[in-house]
Amino acid sequence: MFREIRRNKKQILSEERCREILSKSTSGILSLIGDNDYTYGVPLSYTLKDNTLYFHCAKKGHKIDALKKHNKVSFTVIETDDIVPAEYTTYFRSVIVFGKARFIEEPDEQRIILRQLAQKYSPDFMDGAEDEIDRCIKAVQIIALDIEHISGKEAIELAE
Repeated sequence: MFREIRRNKKQILSEERCREILSKSTSGILSLIGDNDYTYGVPLSYTLKDNTLYFHCAKKGHKIDALKKHNKVSFTVIETDDIVPAEYTTYFRSVIVFGKARFIEEPDEQRIILRQLAQKYSPDFMDGAEDEIDRCIKAVQIIALDIEHISGKEAIELAE
């Protein structure tokens, strides 16, 4: 169902390494089929828990409308992107995830994910996290991306 990575097999990252990159990176691009049948890629912050990525956004908009029509998506994170002009290349390392998105509607589950996002992005400010969650939870939509396939690749120069 999912294609194998092309090129030198040494460039392929292990699933463990892919998950490590997902855990430490802070943003990526969610790609989906837009509600107008054009592809739509949107940069998002996220958190990873077990085999699921979580995003937060507004309850209305292009992304929400698109996901209601088609829940199969991909999410790409670029960990390294170093341009090497003298070699006419880029030293890169990236991960792509494929899966199905779903909306988290249960308030207690939403709170857990919002706390996890606060811990990732504002660990030194957790004292105010509950107040912020209380303030915004009615306006926030949580999206879960259940991972079906994960792969990663790096420049051959990084693999050697």
